[in-house]
Amino acid sequence: MLWQNPIDAKVFNDPIHGHIEMHPLLVRIIDTPQFQRLRFIKQLGGAYFVYPGASHNRFEHSIGVAHLAGQLVKALRDRQPELQINHRDILCVQIAGLCHDLGHGPFSHVFDGNVIPQTRKDKWKHEDASLAMFDHLIDTNGLKVVLLSYGMKLPEDVNFIKELIRGRPTEVDDGSEVCSMATGRCYREKGFLYEIVANKRTGIDVDKWDYFARDCHHLGIRNNFDFERFLKFARVCKVGNMKHICTRDKEAGDLYNMFHTRYTLHRRAYQHRVVNIIESMITEALVLADPHIQIVGKNKRICKISESIDDMEAYTKLTDNIFEQILNSSNPELQKAREILNNIICRKLYKWIGETQPAPGTKIKPEETEKLAGEMAAAGPSTHQLCAKDLIVNVVRMDYGMKEKNPIDEMWFYRKTDPNKAIKIPKGQVSQMLPGIFTEQLIQVSCKKTDDQSVQAAQKLFVQWCINRNFTKPRDGDIDDIDTTIV
Repeated sequence: MLWQNPIDAKVFNDPIHGHIEMHPLLVRIIDTPQFQRLRFIKQLGGAYFVYPGASHNRFEHSIGVAHLAGQLVKALRDRQPELQINHRDILCVQIAGLCHDLGHGPFSHVFDGNVIPQTRKDKWKHEDASLAMFDHLIDTNGLKVVLLSYGMKLPEDVNFIKELIRGRPTEVDDGSEVCSMATGRCYREKGFLYEIVANKRTGIDVDKWDYFARDCHHLGIRNNFDFERFLKFARVCKVGNMKHICTRDKEAGDLYNMFHTRYTLHRRAYQHRVVNIIESMITEALVLADPHIQIVGKNKRICKISESIDDMEAYTKLTDNIFEQILNSSNPELQKAREILNNIICRKLYKWIGETQPAPGTKIKPEETEKLAGEMAAAGPSTHQLCAKDLIVNVVRMDYGMKEKNPIDEMWFYRKTDPNKAIKIPKGQVSQMLPGIFTEQLIQVSCKKTDDQSVQAAQKLFVQWCINRNFTKPRDGDIDDIDTTIV
């Protein structure tokens, strides 16, 4: 059949996965303006200004995720025919992997994590835009007919793809919802398919496998996780009323390596102190430019940057190119934003002050974060002439992807002697040297004023603030010896 041996399949030569074959339906999706837009969105946002090799984009990552999604679902189909995985399931999972990042904005997580929260009051995540952009992609490119020609059912399969992108909430994992009328799938029989692209239960999914391998390759950081082994040992076992993807008991240590790789990438790259400073500057520039950038959307509607997320025609035009658009603009209203971006280009960055952590057993609550800069500015006498707007206090959470929880505690395994019985592997049975705490907070402080006097004043304020709050001793200053008198 055509879906089994697609004569129009294309081969992509990927630096991570080698030569990979793409089904012609996926190729049709790739060859749309909405997907091609991902060529112009950096995978690691501002990290490219720190790591010269981190020039890869969401485009190649999405193709890699689609490839791995296909590898995993086909491995399960071939290993366990009783699962009744059909060609529609395979295509839906691959398309979900391909389109899961359609909603990313300029500089990836800088946009949904920083820019939108500062320009809009409503909560929004890039996954929301991925679903809207997927609908827009299907409608504007006339792909419903193409989907039908490859044996897909509408609207069930489109709804299923969107559910796979969002990830199935863990609260319905007990099988209480037996069947979805919207997707035509029985949750009890095929709920494991939700664990391939966006696994809300354990965080172990092909999205992570690709960006771990791809980001490590481009950053020059060692990747300690071998997803090829997971593919060899993955199988589906029944747990209560549901079916979950499991792996061999002996692979538990490799999964800990996977999450340690995630921690390493965050510590060394994603939350690198200079990366966070640059991304703060990009955020500030985009927020300043927001009212003055006009993007034409549906029915010639004019949108601001922050309004484009409500109009997929406008959002399609919003990429990292907004950086150069502001930088090269002669609009006087963009002068301040232009100066900030020019300072990034010329390496005139905000000054790093230091890093600390809350005392053991305590943490900074989300509602406290906006007050920290003002609290630090008030830690010394007013003669220092620094105020809250001159300081950037960035609270970074480092974890294994599930806050305080150990994600491996949610994973099911099986033994060689009984491959159909799902079991748990306690941490103590894996190794006595594994972490006991799975989350921590880092508090990074920088100063917008870059003259020596202001930087010295900020450093003294920072140390005094750490003393006042009983934070850990900053690595960049000696609390015992430093003169905390603010000049």
